[in-house]
Parts: sequence; C-alpha cells; structure tokens
Amino acid sequence: MDQPSPDADPVLSSAAASSSPPEIPLSDPSTLTLLDQLTEDRLWLLQQIDAGRWPELRLDLAALERELGQLLDQARQRLEAG
Repeated sequence: MDQPSPDADPVLSSAAASSSPPEIPLSDPSTLTLLDQLTEDRLWLLQQIDAGRWPELRLDLAALERELGQLLDQARQRLEAG
C-alpha cells in the first residue's frame, strides 16, 4: 500500500518547512533533568567501555561518549550564561 506524500497534508508540509527546532527555555526544570540523565548515561557508557564490553564497537562508542560529553558541556555553559 502506498503511503501518502507529505506534500498531500498541509499540516505535515508546514511542519516540515519549519527547519528550526521549537524554542525550549534552557532554564526549564525538564532541561536540567534531561542534562542530568544524559550525564548519568554517558558515565554508564564510559564504565561499560572501560570494562571491555562490546570490544568490536569500542572505538565508535568512545567517539560517541566524547561527543556526548562535549554536547553536555556546551549545554551547561549555555545554561550558566543564560
């Protein structure tokens, strides 16, 4: 069965046309909660890598962990500046 094209639905078309993400206040408590949870997940991932899990994925996971750390640092800096 064919799926309808996004152009056929004006709601989907207008949502797709908006390329900027919705504005979420950085001081929102849910933002802080999310950053805390992501920090915990990053630490868990680092522990798993250090323990030797998924050796075939070690390099990719280590790169992911570093990028996540940088992202979290940038987000926290924006919170402090805002």
